[in-house]
Amino acid sequence: MGLTVVALGGNAISKAGEKGTWEESLANMEETALHLARIAASGEELVVTHGNGPQVGSLLIQQESAKLEVPPLPMSAVGAMTQGWIGYLVEQTLPAAMRTLRPSKARAAWPRSVLPIITRVRVDPRDGSFRRPTKPVGPYYSENEARLLKKQKGWVMVHDAARGGWRRVVPSPLPLEILEGEPLRRLLRAGVGQWAIPVVSGGGGVPVVVRARGRIEGVEAVIDKDRTAALLARTLRATTLAIVTDVPGAAIGFRTSRERMLGRVDARELREHLEHGEFGEGSMRPKIEAALEFVERGGHRAIITNAEFLTHVIGDGDSAGARGTIVTRTRAG
Repeated sequence: MGLTVVALGGNAISKAGEKGTWEESLANMEETALHLARIAASGEELVVTHGNGPQVGSLLIQQESAKLEVPPLPMSAVGAMTQGWIGYLVEQTLPAAMRTLRPSKARAAWPRSVLPIITRVRVDPRDGSFRRPTKPVGPYYSENEARLLKKQKGWVMVHDAARGGWRRVVPSPLPLEILEGEPLRRLLRAGVGQWAIPVVSGGGGVPVVVRARGRIEGVEAVIDKDRTAALLARTLRATTLAIVTDVPGAAIGFRTSRERMLGRVDARELREHLEHGEFGEGSMRPKIEAALEFVERGGHRAIITNAEFLTHVIGDGDSAGARGTIVTRTRAG
């Protein structure tokens, strides 16, 4: 057994077609927690990270609606708020899910609690994304509102023809360092993973830059959560990076007559598929890039699958490759 970093996608908390109520979020996380509990019960040491896109969007809309009554907070603070919010959801559901397991199943992982940590991630203020922001966030605005916000706040606004409105876009810089990563690694080495499951770097972490004399400052940006998950797994020297999404695995020839799901695949073959443009920019591509980054820089394996199949992959070992996409440095046998 080793250390597995599980990166939960947004569907673990908020599913398509839902309103995003607390009750919906709780029910979704209860379902996800059952899968995490089964993995923990197998004896695997876990660290959990997660997306926060819908939650950040909701808070930004709330702030816009209440801005005449309550001063809006910067995006860095909103990111930290969602880390606490989702960490609380995991606290409320995962220990309860573990208690539903039979004692014989839970013995290897019991007792376990949840340890949410507000996590900052250092980025480079010279990252090219700050000159060319592309990540849409928050509510939609009319053309007049967008023009005013651009003038007053310096926001970059883009038009969404499908929705008929204007939306703010922010930078998405590369993550360079998880500021709480080394203390967490020391905690895990000291055995904290035997009694607690850390929840860290949610939503890609709170993006910060280091200014003169070491002053740390939050910035208006969004870091790709999968890239941060790969960085987290490397920082903690994890054995496995598991990226949980809403599909069974990665496919080539997606939605064509030659569509084929990838089971076990080595890094060299997967990179060839990536360079041939097989994976969508806004969907599977970031997950593929994160998996390759982890494996090519020393990780044992990366897994891309849904929550249900992840349980089988972790529990049954590499022989369960057909249940999801398992990326390794070299192909066995």
